[in-house]
Amino acid sequence: MFVAEGEDLVAAAVAEPVDLLVAGEDVSPELLAEVSTLAHPPRVIGVYRRDDLPRGTRPVTLALWHVADPGNVGTLLRSADAFGAGIALSPGCADPTGPKALRASMGALFRVPIAEFDAAAGRRIALVPHGGTPLPELDLNGDIVFVLGAEREGLPPEVLASCEVHASIPQQGESLNVAMAGTIAVYELARR
Repeated sequence: MFVAEGEDLVAAAVAEPVDLLVAGEDVSPELLAEVSTLAHPPRVIGVYRRDDLPRGTRPVTLALWHVADPGNVGTLLRSADAFGAGIALSPGCADPTGPKALRASMGALFRVPIAEFDAAAGRRIALVPHGGTPLPELDLNGDIVFVLGAEREGLPPEVLASCEVHASIPQQGESLNVAMAGTIAVYELARR
């Protein structure tokens, strides 16, 4: 089970809630404020089953390796939703149903299928900060799995070796946030 706090997230849910608590109707506003993780208490909290979330893969997938920041996981869910991709998570990734990840996803968690890291089929393209083939030059036909690592550690040698291509996003600065890199990758694919 997990909790979605706020009218926007509850409205975005396509799953039926196990329980729905509305301030002033089902529960006192003070009690809802007491259990809320938000700075400003929500008017509504929905309780959902993890098993009711979409599972599986899509032809385009963002495979995340040890991306532990829940804000990045949620943002990547939102980007996947915007561009029709799926998400694959390794062990060590932030829980996508956690409060911060769910808020960052803006409800995309209820629409984007999630799979295990190795479940997504397709050509695996490791996104690396520097030294890879420039992303705009890559052939992106067929099923594609963009593999992204945690910002500090990146992708370990064994994961890099499992990828057919190493790609980099041309940039003038040092590096991009993992959520921005994943968003640019799925946008590049969608715009073609």
